[in-house]
Parts: sequence; structure tokens; C-alpha cells
Amino acid sequence: MSPSHPAPDCYDLAFQASYPIAEPAEVALEDYARTLAMSREAHALRRRDDPAMVEGVHVCGLGSPLTQAVLTDLEDFTRSLVATGEGLGWS
Repeated sequence: MSPSHPAPDCYDLAFQASYPIAEPAEVALEDYARTLAMSREAHALRRRDDPAMVEGVHVCGLGSPLTQAVLTDLEDFTRSLVATGEGLGWS
């Protein structure tokens, strides 16, 4: 599974804005997205024109329905990663 070759049970979850996310924070974002969406896999979606920016998350194999609350929580978590400059150890 990858965002460029998605499986039928994959979805791109777009944020309302793009965020500058470093690699440790990207790992935390992906782990959080997997946990929150109860998904099999998750990958941060980097902007093609600016790879330092994350514009959403690609998830596959959802274990629960995606609601607006889940999407809002995921973007709020991303904003908190940017604000704190941290990533690992979120759980």
C-alpha cells in the first residue's frame, strides 16, 4: 500500500491547511492516525511542491467509520506537533 498505488480500502484524509512536519513528528502522526482511525496502515501525505509540508494522511483498512470528529482530532494533533516541535512519545 502506498498513496501512489492505493488499495480499494484506502482513503486520503486532507487537512484544511498544510503543516511543516519533521520526520519524528511524521512517525507520531502516522501512529496516531492508525490508532485513531483503527486503520491497518497510515502514511503522511507530503505536498508535491513542498515536501517539508504535510497536507493530510493516507489510511487503509479502517476499523471504524471516519467522522468529522476523527478528522478534526487528527488535524488538531498535527497542529500540536507543530506547536511543540515534538513527535515521538505522543502516546
